[in-house]
Amino acid sequence: MRRIRCIIQYLGTNYVGWQIQPNGHSIQEALEAALKRITNEDVRIHGSGRTDSGVHARAQVAHFDVEAKMPADKFAIAMNMLLPSDIRVLHSEETDIDFHSRFNAKRKHYQYNIQTGKHADVFLKDTCLHVHRPLDFDSLQRAASLCTGEHDFRGFMSANTSVDNTVRTIFRSQWSRKGNLLSYDVEGNGFLYNMVRILVGTMLDIGSGRLPIEAMQAALETPDRAFAGATAPAHGLTLMRVCYPDFDTEVILNEPG
Repeated sequence: MRRIRCIIQYLGTNYVGWQIQPNGHSIQEALEAALKRITNEDVRIHGSGRTDSGVHARAQVAHFDVEAKMPADKFAIAMNMLLPSDIRVLHSEETDIDFHSRFNAKRKHYQYNIQTGKHADVFLKDTCLHVHRPLDFDSLQRAASLCTGEHDFRGFMSANTSVDNTVRTIFRSQWSRKGNLLSYDVEGNGFLYNMVRILVGTMLDIGSGRLPIEAMQAALETPDRAFAGATAPAHGLTLMRVCYPDFDTEVILNEPG
């Protein structure tokens, strides 16, 4: 048995998320169907995380086990010939049988994108949240800075989520802007269910004056979901990068050729 590791890129607009669901098409389903046709094996693919319906990935990492003798780097080419155009395998390689795309991940980077202004740009509608009300950039940045370090993020987790440990370490949490486009970049050792979207929703409420900056601090210190803001829509969120002790998607994707 061989273990293949790959980097996958997708637009989540037309999918119910990464994981196979009974109510629609998933990224996992499309990938496993392609692998079945290539290998004639029932292959289960495991991602670094389960992105929600409508969430995108610039660099999702996944692994799968096969008996097939195909050269590891050819899996990306073969799969892309069978996948829809909004899913692409950017890299494939053989890895150690003990590698696990989820449990071995040490760092993840998500980005949430927002377009401000009176009218939405049709070319950004699937990847940016349009916000027509004014946002105070300094307030957004102050709220983001409070999230760095180790915190109990239970206040930024969806209700009815079962998880033993809600403490996470955030290495970077900051906003940037270019014209009417705002981006929130957050890197951490892991994220709870809907955590990034609730962080963004809280910061948007702070930036628009609907919540005081103290709400962010209260949700971090209590931690109580009642202090945090709304959950931001899924389509503005993209998984940008996943890092492992021996593997970094950013390094692979920036290799020449």
